[in-house]
Amino acid sequence: MKSITSVQLKELITQGKVPVLIDVREAWEYNICHIDGSQNIPLQEVDSSLAKLDKDAETVIICHHGMRSLQVANYLCSLGYKNIMNLDEGIDMWSRTVAPEMPH
Repeated sequence: MKSITSVQLKELITQGKVPVLIDVREAWEYNICHIDGSQNIPLQEVDSSLAKLDKDAETVIICHHGMRSLQVANYLCSLGYKNIMNLDEGIDMWSRTVAPEMPH
């Protein structure tokens, strides 16, 4: 499992190399703010949503501060998902460094 910073993720997106973005926060958190193009799959729904995920696709897991996403990223890696990255410090750091206009 790899980690990616908000700045690194923004660079990938700017270059058109957009990975699959999975936000594991609750729906109410996602509705406040999220990265455009991300899919909301709350932590409790990850197991029931595995069929939606490509085991080989470059995928970034996102949460508020990076702890829930780290758990999910490690779990997916244990199931054989190959290109999983955790967004370091989560959407909180994204909103501070990449998208300061984003509501908190």
